[in-house]
Amino acid sequence: MRKVFPRVARCAVFFIAIIFLALPCFAAESTSDVPVDKAMKEQLRQEIMGKQATATADDEYVIGYRDIVYVEIYGEGSMEVGAEGPASSATVNTEGGDDFIRGRGAGAEVRMDGRLSLKHIGDVYVVGMTLTQLADYLKKVYSSIYESPSVTTTLVQSNSRQYTMMGQIKSPGLFHLDFPLSVVKAVAKAGGFTEWANSEVTIIRQPNSLVASSNEGAEKKRTNIHL
Repeated sequence: MRKVFPRVARCAVFFIAIIFLALPCFAAESTSDVPVDKAMKEQLRQEIMGKQATATADDEYVIGYRDIVYVEIYGEGSMEVGAEGPASSATVNTEGGDDFIRGRGAGAEVRMDGRLSLKHIGDVYVVGMTLTQLADYLKKVYSSIYESPSVTTTLVQSNSRQYTMMGQIKSPGLFHLDFPLSVVKAVAKAGGFTEWANSEVTIIRQPNSLVASSNEGAEKKRTNIHL
């Protein structure tokens, strides 16, 4: 008897956050501690690169839940509660584990309530800030403790940007989004298609929201493509 297999889209890619930037690693100083302003740097970049330069640079990274952020004040060291040394690269574990978060290394984790716990000032809400905005904010907060503090913020590890691979692929599951990713690379990272898959891929992008829910918020954008 002839076997019949349905010809349907067998792979879906869910983007929890908008793809903008690559890791590692992002860092920022408070703007008052940087003598060269953003406009001048952009003008000089355009002059150097000429026609090769894009019209505008990528947007800054926006801090999300479970990101690992290192905060340092010049001359005072890390502001992480319990920190004893400088920031270091986090150890990466195999993706798809039960906890699905990689080794933390140095730095404070943004908790599920969107806050970091830092020395002397306690909890601060950071979700939705860029690293530069966070450095400016903390400079003002720490000015009540230190005289003219020079604050540096570094993204040690991004855990808030993830995507889901489902359907007729060899290794479905959750994956960290550490760099701009094409559909072909996403499929390859998940082990490729199974023998029953066809060439149609459905991409579902969450709305540009810091709190993404499968049942709430703006309507998701769905795109079908053929590989």
